[in-house]
Amino acid sequence: MPIEIQPVLESDLRRCAEIEKLAFSGSPLDPVLFPGPMPEDIMGIRAEELAKQFREDTTVRFHKAVDTDLSGDEAIIAWSKWNAYAEGLPVPKPRVWGPGCNEEACNKLFHGLDEMRQRLMGGKKVVLQEAVRLGVPAYLESSRAGHHLYQKVGFKDIDEYLIDFSQYGLEQPHINWAMLWELPNRRCCPKFFLVRCRTAVTDIGRSGGMWPLHLRAAEAHGPTSLSLSALELMMKSNLPFTAALEGPGPALLNSDTGTMSYIAPIHRPSSIRQAIRIRLSEEDESESLVVALEVWRITPTDMYLLGSAAVYGTILLLQRLRPRDSKADLLFVGTDRFQYFTARWDSATQRLHTEQVVEDTAEPHMREAQSQDKCLVDPTGRFMAMHLWEGVMNVMRLGTRKGQLARLDDAWEQVRLSELFMKASIFVPTETGHPTVAFLYQSKIDKEDARLAIYRLMTDDKNTAVSRFDPERNRDLDIEIKDPYARILIPVNIIEDEVKRYHKRDTSAAKAQLGGLIVVGETLLVYVDTLTQSVVESPMASPAIFVAWAAYDDTNFFLSDDYGNLHLLTIETEGVVVLGMTVRTLGVTSRASCLVYMGDGMLFLGSHYGDSQLLQVNLEELSTKLVQTIPNIAPILDFAIMDLGNAGDSQIGNAFSSGQARIVAGCGVHQNGSLRSIRSSVGLEDIGVLEDLQDARGLFSLQSHGSEKVDTLVVSFMTETRVFSFDAEGGIEEVFEFHGLNLDQPTLIAKTLPSGQLLQVTAAIVTLLDLESGVTLNSWSVPDGKTIVNASANSKWVLLSINGTSLVSLNLVDNLAAQEQILGRGVGGEEDQISCVHAASDLDHVGVVGFWATGSVSIIDLRTLNALQGETIKQTDDSVSVPRDMVLVQLHPPHLLGPTLFVAMEDGQVVSFNVSKDDFSLSSRKSVTLGSKQAGLHVLPRPDDEGINNVFATTEHSSLIYSSEGRIIYSAATAEDVTYIAPFDSEAFPDAIFLATDRNVRIAHIDAERRTHVNPLPLRETVRRVAYSPALRAFGIGTIRRELINNEEAVSSSFQLVDEVVLGVVGKAFHLDGSTSAEMVESVIRAELPDSMGQPAERFIIGTSYLADPEVDENSDIKGRILVLGVDSDKNPYLIVSHALKGACRSLGVMGDKIVAGLSKTVVVYDYAEESSTSGALRKLATFRPSTFPVDIDVNGNMIGVADLMQSMTLVEFIPAQDGDKAKLVERARHFQYIWATSVCHLEEHSWLESDAQGNLMVLRRNPNAPTEHDQKQMEVISEFHLGEQVNKIRSLDIVPNGNDPIVPKAFLATVEGSVYVFADIRPEHQSLLLQFQENLAGVVKTLGQADNAPGAGLSFMSWRGFRNAKRAADAPFRFVDGELIERFLDLDEAKQEAVVAGLGPTVENMRNLVEELKRMH
Repeated sequence: MPIEIQPVLESDLRRCAEIEKLAFSGSPLDPVLFPGPMPEDIMGIRAEELAKQFREDTTVRFHKAVDTDLSGDEAIIAWSKWNAYAEGLPVPKPRVWGPGCNEEACNKLFHGLDEMRQRLMGGKKVVLQEAVRLGVPAYLESSRAGHHLYQKVGFKDIDEYLIDFSQYGLEQPHINWAMLWELPNRRCCPKFFLVRCRTAVTDIGRSGGMWPLHLRAAEAHGPTSLSLSALELMMKSNLPFTAALEGPGPALLNSDTGTMSYIAPIHRPSSIRQAIRIRLSEEDESESLVVALEVWRITPTDMYLLGSAAVYGTILLLQRLRPRDSKADLLFVGTDRFQYFTARWDSATQRLHTEQVVEDTAEPHMREAQSQDKCLVDPTGRFMAMHLWEGVMNVMRLGTRKGQLARLDDAWEQVRLSELFMKASIFVPTETGHPTVAFLYQSKIDKEDARLAIYRLMTDDKNTAVSRFDPERNRDLDIEIKDPYARILIPVNIIEDEVKRYHKRDTSAAKAQLGGLIVVGETLLVYVDTLTQSVVESPMASPAIFVAWAAYDDTNFFLSDDYGNLHLLTIETEGVVVLGMTVRTLGVTSRASCLVYMGDGMLFLGSHYGDSQLLQVNLEELSTKLVQTIPNIAPILDFAIMDLGNAGDSQIGNAFSSGQARIVAGCGVHQNGSLRSIRSSVGLEDIGVLEDLQDARGLFSLQSHGSEKVDTLVVSFMTETRVFSFDAEGGIEEVFEFHGLNLDQPTLIAKTLPSGQLLQVTAAIVTLLDLESGVTLNSWSVPDGKTIVNASANSKWVLLSINGTSLVSLNLVDNLAAQEQILGRGVGGEEDQISCVHAASDLDHVGVVGFWATGSVSIIDLRTLNALQGETIKQTDDSVSVPRDMVLVQLHPPHLLGPTLFVAMEDGQVVSFNVSKDDFSLSSRKSVTLGSKQAGLHVLPRPDDEGINNVFATTEHSSLIYSSEGRIIYSAATAEDVTYIAPFDSEAFPDAIFLATDRNVRIAHIDAERRTHVNPLPLRETVRRVAYSPALRAFGIGTIRRELINNEEAVSSSFQLVDEVVLGVVGKAFHLDGSTSAEMVESVIRAELPDSMGQPAERFIIGTSYLADPEVDENSDIKGRILVLGVDSDKNPYLIVSHALKGACRSLGVMGDKIVAGLSKTVVVYDYAEESSTSGALRKLATFRPSTFPVDIDVNGNMIGVADLMQSMTLVEFIPAQDGDKAKLVERARHFQYIWATSVCHLEEHSWLESDAQGNLMVLRRNPNAPTEHDQKQMEVISEFHLGEQVNKIRSLDIVPNGNDPIVPKAFLATVEGSVYVFADIRPEHQSLLLQFQENLAGVVKTLGQADNAPGAGLSFMSWRGFRNAKRAADAPFRFVDGELIERFLDLDEAKQEAVVAGLGPTVENMRNLVEELKRMH
């Protein structure tokens, strides 16, 4: 009896009245309240009452529960009515009781309920859509009959109302409960919003009654089961109930009714904005580098990762604290939600652990700091100052008492500053030891200037009272800096002269000495001696905009400028007297966001704009050497998706496969700009190909006599075997005789043994050969009429399957002594057959056998062929899937776990077990579907990890299986249609592999685990837009170049083509106009448009804008253009159409043969017509004016989604010209919220995905069939989530998912921080499970920043992922599941996994399998 929740139609109301009568006819209260007689057409009267409410009451929402197995009116088995009041719960209207009612009894009941409702809910708002999104409660009043049911689906009692009806013959008092229900995962106080549900199951209702769900008592299933099934549909899983509350309409019947979203990273953030050096422990001789909570060790030759930590928040503050009497540092971290904590390094676990959580309980009522948050620590490590708000500084102290030295005092002191527009601030060294702070600030609002102010932090000598920072009383120094664009302060340590200097009252003649600060401007350097207040100024030879600095020693400092030049600032001194300052160039680097000098000439440069770098600096030679590059793809401005069968910008593709997607993105800014091909997978880099080797049936690598490494490849075919020899230089030769191998038969096994012998197994014989002479040492032949159908060998045994009915093991160290076992005698069943065999390489005497009929595997002793352990793999008796291949390998490091058994099933599943080292028992079963057919499993030794192996699974989309942090990882490999694999660690090709397809055999290098493969095309200009043309097999990119010419900045823009295969520029660039003012590319798309002959032709469309230039006439009408370009046979773009605009063209789309343009203040649809191969025109068809500014558009059919700069999104429909009317753009719906949108993308049907500048994601849906025009024009929020990163571009995916996939990928998202995410819909059957699973995980998984001894204190996953902007902050994500958190389930120990899964239904194994499946898909 499948039940669907649907909107009630007016024609259904008669049926609703009938159900109401049937549902409550058995109530003992019915004869009391409505003794009769009733009018003849009571059903008609009740139906008309309901119809009046349906038509006239805008607060009411009717829904029905429909049994889809039935038809007609009989299909309606229950109905509901909900009220939502935007202006607050109204005062009850006087009730009028109709004929047949007991007026006294009705008043007693219903007036009492009205009074209770007013007492509990009166005056509180009841906002329907906000209630669903914010998770506020639903309210109802229930009788005894429905009370247990409502409790079962989550309602909770908040009050009760007892009525004595004994005067009417009722023995027991009648009771009604006031009840509340909260949406799952929403923990919001009901004092702000309410959804009120008019309800009373199995009670009787007449005019003014409160009944949301009415059930037929005569239904065969009974009223209780019907109540439960219908209500569970409404109230569980956030599914139909949520959709129902948001407004009725047939759209609710579609698959997106229960849409729930899933997001997971496929490339994590690579931008580096902050980094510090830190001493991890008392024993450390050197300091380490902390980058975004990754701890790195720096050496003269490289940098390597020690450990990393996750945190629920965006890190804005990163500092180190040195407790008193300690040599080790604490790490201080602050997030964007004003949450702070300290962490220490645990040498035993090699991880960061939370030391202290610092709560900021103050209300955020002030204006946040506009420049950036700053955190300062005074040189003694005793005090810390934070600039979080404009004109305010928070002062914190590190503990001074024993036992509290490593803790910050909980009491903060907040001081007001008159310096509002802060450019920079530092603690400066002092001779007295009193903490002193310097501010570089702007004093004027309308004009850039720079002033320097210095204060003592504390007013007394004991450093107990914080200064009031009064500019008249507390300032030690206030001077104007002559360079108004100065933005950097650098503290300079005090170096004592041989003669002690004293602070004189008259300092006019004093010379500046070391011990003060440097103010760095664009044209001027200013040194200030903070003791004598003496100033030394040094003009710079060439102006520069400096963006980062780091101290080399007391007089030398590194400076990085905005163009990526690295400089050395040197203080020129005579003794300790400062004479001046010089700046010399060291080299060209990435544009720095931070600089950290690690000592010994090693400088780390962290960059948000390009690759981060580890440099070795030589000051004597004034040179730098690049030691290591840390790739960074941030910021991603635009991207295109490849290798999914996509067709250009439409992104139409075929079946989705994890890791197969290739993303080509415009990354970096200005001189760090590049086009990058990004693929997250196990990479295979081809070395060479052996052609004419088709349909290979096996690959084996051998060592020839005297060779220390592999040098021979054996390839088995259907009827023969071929051998290829490789020399030390990589030369290849096919040999037709090799140490006695039989080459006239296909080979099942060829193996070089540790004894120096050569093993060959064919279908008829097993042979041991002498490697030096080729003489046969021993052989074992199959009995007449039988065949070896399967074979496997390790260093001591050969395991054979003979005709699938008997096992034979041959001892390789005992002259092939044979042990035979017929099925049913110690292993297997008499009626069974052997499907596959495997001899474990890591366990000398252990093998594994798979069986057809039982679908089971047995671990056997190769010495006796007796079973040691067994396990049935197939889950049900009627399952036809059987084991087809197996490997038993040491996948994990031996100190973590024992061997792992992998079993490849016939249906494409791969099942894994942990195998005990003691008794070989199997545990922790997991299964993953890797394809639609059986996988071949091939063992590959893991490079540089002795005794650890990976497993390569060959399916239609091959995967590498490897261990990472104790977890089994299944990662797609960039190799398709692979049938066989063999490791080939040779002299010429170390750590290589051979792989066979149906077409050829090739040699390649393979990654040991999944990596993000980034292939860059450096362009040294910003790649603003990317469009892909499959017809040209090329990318069209719009670029912006910035360069210095004679110390003046020049900006230009162009369009050029990049070849897809070689990732190189082809053809000539098409330069935009720069004759008057610079013309900038704003948008680029590819389209098929009709040429002058009416045939579809490949075209690129470019939208541009002109930069405002004060020297050019600002009244010019031309502020931008739309250009249509063709491409000739030499890949040179040429102009076809140039259409002038009165505003910038920020975004473009295609609607059939029409062009849609998002201009400065309008959205315009143009008709395109080519007159010749080099001329054409755009004709305006229709326009639409959005609220402010269209920053992005996406087109689906005739619908245009417009992302508005400040007012979220609007949905506009293009209506073609018809019946003499002009074409027009009509607004169909909009999202009425204050949202600074950045991108919009159509998902399916009426659903759209939008991102905003605050890092939020929203899925919005239009309901075109809502009963009122107001509802039809509302874009409803279906799900929302705080990503924490600004999304620059969303590209949709149109794929055909596998039927068993738990999620359906819908889009890729690229962010400013260099992340790439996959966005997906969760299938309905997994929604409720994953939502509760996420909530359980959030309560169990501990991350950095959460207090160990105070549950709930510190950073919270739910609050971090809740929607947040300047207007609203939610306390949890809404109908969104975070794949990154879900993955962490695999990191938990079994006890915690049990705790997470408790109450969900599935077993731990099932949840592990589900998470593995989700992880594989992204």
